[in-house]
Amino acid sequence: MTEKLPKTQHAVQFTGVKEAVVNPEKSVDPVGPTQVMVKVEACGICFSDIKLINAFDKHPRKSDVIGGLSPEQLAAIPSYKPGDMPVVPGHEAVGEIVAVGSEVKHHQVGERVLIQTDYRHLPTASSNAAFGYTFDGALEEYALMDEAVIIDSEGTRFLIPVSDKPSASAVALIEPWACVEAAYAWDERQTLREGGRLLVVLDEGREAKGVEELTAESKPEWVTTIGSADLANVEGEKFDDIIYFGSSAEVIEALEHKLGWNGILDIVLNGAHVDRKVKVDVGRVHYDLIRYVGTRGDSAVDGYHRIPATPELRPGDIVGIIGAAGPMGLMHTVRSVVSGVEDITVDAVDVDDARLARLEEVVAPLAIKHQVETAFQNSKETPLDKGYTYVSVMVPAAPLVQQAVDVAVPGAIVNAFAGFPIGTSVELDVEKIVGDGIYMVGTSGSRIDDMIVMKQKVDEGLIDTNVSLWAVTGMAGVKDALAAVENRTSGGKIMVYPQLHDLGLTTLDQLREAFPVVAAEMTDGLWNRAAEKMLLHEAS
Repeated sequence: MTEKLPKTQHAVQFTGVKEAVVNPEKSVDPVGPTQVMVKVEACGICFSDIKLINAFDKHPRKSDVIGGLSPEQLAAIPSYKPGDMPVVPGHEAVGEIVAVGSEVKHHQVGERVLIQTDYRHLPTASSNAAFGYTFDGALEEYALMDEAVIIDSEGTRFLIPVSDKPSASAVALIEPWACVEAAYAWDERQTLREGGRLLVVLDEGREAKGVEELTAESKPEWVTTIGSADLANVEGEKFDDIIYFGSSAEVIEALEHKLGWNGILDIVLNGAHVDRKVKVDVGRVHYDLIRYVGTRGDSAVDGYHRIPATPELRPGDIVGIIGAAGPMGLMHTVRSVVSGVEDITVDAVDVDDARLARLEEVVAPLAIKHQVETAFQNSKETPLDKGYTYVSVMVPAAPLVQQAVDVAVPGAIVNAFAGFPIGTSVELDVEKIVGDGIYMVGTSGSRIDDMIVMKQKVDEGLIDTNVSLWAVTGMAGVKDALAAVENRTSGGKIMVYPQLHDLGLTTLDQLREAFPVVAAEMTDGLWNRAAEKMLLHEAS
């Protein structure tokens, strides 16, 4: 170890449901043999932090790790805080490695690192572990991590080296931008799961047409066929794929509960009509990656063949982004405009004129530069018309998902990016979804590859992640920052500098009065490395 670490530090801790404290004397844990200490430069506030504090120990990523590491290994990691243990939130972070244990093999003191937070190799009961959820995160001055956690079985590093050139904010914002990248780059399964479990359910008088063809293309390990009247006899089992030859909303709802993680429900209508709207758990679409496909025809093959390889934008797409003026909506809008996908148009839709005006200020120059027709629309004043081929939903409100399906045309993609809690049922026109080949997709978090893609885009100057920054704060303003995110009053992302103890929440506009020498360093009102350095000097 090279840097002498303090005994205590300032830290934010979630201690229960809707309970957050700023602890000025949280202990700095000793660095064990396999552990790495990162001095946090900056950490963004995310709406996922709000979901964590509102659910706390009921959050799927706050429960015990049940695989990948033994209980003994987990017990030796001081930053492991599952269940009702107080935890430090914060997962959009960058920092410098200042200490390593004697047995650390893959990390070195002095490295500046972007923190990838989603530990998919460490499952919990209904999700996976993550930095800032199951393990203490980055809303503290020093964050301790263990190589058993931040190196997966393939040797992939979850601390990604970055250069000293970008601002800490630009690097920290790669994480939320990578979540946006993942929402378009996710690999969608287009066949039955090889070696998986398949359930075939038939209404009376129906035939299992197309199943033989699908199983020849990709062979499940286990297949069973039952009549829909016998569905109650299949209890407690989860399936990778379910093919339903029928049209009962009640049966469709029951089958959703039998889908496992990343499960596909293929509904073969054969010309029949679903008797009512179906309650769809959109939280499972987002977090569990379940998918609804199907056909008005009679063959199960049609539904699988409609699944896109990824949810990426397509040439000629008419894109509607609902909730575009929020922090994540801004990122989706910017990404769409600079994507390079040919002949797309983008409607950025929100209900707040002030936030729409800021969004237009950021996006309009990019739209002109990239020659993308872009409109900024208040849906309270001008309701959405039908005709969208791609609809993204940024706000976890059931009516907005319903609206997205209603305005989508056949073959459209509906991207349910908003993080609905699991168990959130939304009544949707499933007959339209499966019959018109509307593909409803959702993703949660990001992967290492998504982080690297975004890092390259930042390095190449394709995207300045700071365009999404709205405010800065030290530890004194974190509670106000959380409130602004929860109440959706923020006009973009908020960046926390944990080493600044007394700085309150300050928007970039307010810097002109609060710290004029800092504001003077900004470029056209946008945050940059020079302004950040001046803030750290002036506010420390």
